[in-house]
Amino acid sequence: MKKVIVCLIVTVILVDVAYAQRRRRSTRWKRTRYEIVYGVGGTNFLGELGGADQIGTDYVKDLEIMMTRPVGQLGIRYKILENLALKGAFSVGMLKGDDKTTTEIHRNNRNLHFRSMIYELDAQLEYSIIREKEGHRYRLRKVRGLKGYLTNTYFFVGLGGFYFNPKAQASDGKWYALQPLGTEGQGIVETRQPYSRFQMAIPYGIGFKYGLNRKWTIGLEYGMRKTFTDYMDDVSSTYYDNDLFEDPIAAELADPSLSRQEGNYRWTGPNQQRGDSKDKDAYMFLFISATYKLKTGRNGMPKF
Repeated sequence: MKKVIVCLIVTVILVDVAYAQRRRRSTRWKRTRYEIVYGVGGTNFLGELGGADQIGTDYVKDLEIMMTRPVGQLGIRYKILENLALKGAFSVGMLKGDDKTTTEIHRNNRNLHFRSMIYELDAQLEYSIIREKEGHRYRLRKVRGLKGYLTNTYFFVGLGGFYFNPKAQASDGKWYALQPLGTEGQGIVETRQPYSRFQMAIPYGIGFKYGLNRKWTIGLEYGMRKTFTDYMDDVSSTYYDNDLFEDPIAAELADPSLSRQEGNYRWTGPNQQRGDSKDKDAYMFLFISATYKLKTGRNGMPKF
């Protein structure tokens, strides 16, 4: 009888210990709910300028890899749940497009180009389909217990705002902001109003993280940005009558086409197609990131 009682007591203790360990493991992620995110990488643009060597292509088919430019990011991540996080980030990059990169005859003849700094502030929800788990401080051989997953895979979607300012280089070698020039008659024709350089975007994509230790992870994140403007490259609809521009710089940058330089206006005369207003512009970021985990204080705030 005594042996049975002893066995019952031992069993209860072992079950209680196991439950306590499991509970500690299930809440361990709360100790580091905050993460600082640093990112560098490349950005690219999908719009009217440049693109594939054929007409009528869209999306990734129209991507011009050689127009990739640098981008940087600084952000902070907060774990709402073990597999759900909210990240806020500020990104700065460069976008560029040029009709000289395509051999498609109409685009190449159009001869338009642009570059623009882009400043983005966004918030995104991240859902981990493979989440990282913390285990032993050291990876020791033959040590039982949770050792943790090193990798984390997540999908994200969010909402952001960005500022852009497309510029083009004139024959005098200077770069001019295109929006104030009204290159498609904005501000001159009543039906065409100047576009805003502040716009909204919906970021979405996928990311991967790999744990180096209990504090640092490295990662890779790719995200598209759906926008609600077609003027990121200052090109959207049809040509304005070039002879009606009062500013010679506006006239030059509105239609620098190769055929116009030869005195042939067949493709670029008034109301001829200059862009495609049915398809909104988009851009993308690819980041290589480093993440530093912060301890969570008793007040729920991060400890720096």
